[in-house]
Amino acid sequence: MENAAAGSIEQAEAENERLKRLNQIYLLIISRYKDYIEEKEEVAVAELPRLVMPNSQLVEKKAKEIQDSIPNYFYEANFKEASIAAFTFVQKGIDEIMLPVQFWLTPEEAMSFSCGDGMDRNILLCSLFIALGNPSARVLVVMNMAGKVIRVYYDYNGTFTIFDLASGSIGEFGGKDEMLRQFSINENTTAYEFNDQVYIDIE
Repeated sequence: MENAAAGSIEQAEAENERLKRLNQIYLLIISRYKDYIEEKEEVAVAELPRLVMPNSQLVEKKAKEIQDSIPNYFYEANFKEASIAAFTFVQKGIDEIMLPVQFWLTPEEAMSFSCGDGMDRNILLCSLFIALGNPSARVLVVMNMAGKVIRVYYDYNGTFTIFDLASGSIGEFGGKDEMLRQFSINENTTAYEFNDQVYIDIE
C-alpha cells in the first residue's frame, strides 16, 4: 500500500515537472514571436466595440443563470441586484493575469479560462450588463501620467453606477458629469468609452 502511494506521488511530481518544462517552452515561443503576435493582435481603440459580446453563448448563459437566481426577476426592479451578482462573478471568479504579450481574450475565452487582463475582465463585465438588459453599459478608460484606469458603468433609473474590478468597489452618482469628475480629465488625459455599439472619445 505504501509503495503504491509513493509511486503515485512520484508520478504526480514527474507530471508536474513535465508540465513546468512544457510551460517554459511555451513562454520561450511566445517571447520569441512577441512582435509578430502583437502585430496580429493589434486593435485600434475605435475597433474595441467588437470585443464587447453580450450575445455570445457563454455570456448569455451566465446572464440567464444570474436572472434565474433572483426570484421573479423583473428588469425594472431587479437589474441592480443582478448587476452586482455579475460584478461579483467577474471580480472573484475571473482572475486578473498579466500576459507577456498584448493578447486580446474574448468574453467567452475569459470565462472559459477563468482569467484575463484588466481590459478583458472589464469587457466581460460590460458584456454581462448588456446581456442582463442594460444597453447603456460602457467600458471607461482613462490614461494619464499616473497610468491607466479601466472601469465599467451604466445608467439605471437616472443613477450612474461605476464598478472597479481592481478594488472591488462600486460608486453611485447622480449624473455622468459628476461621475467623470472623479477622474480629473484634462488636456493631458486620454479618455474614451465604448460598448458593443459605440466608441466615444471623452474630452
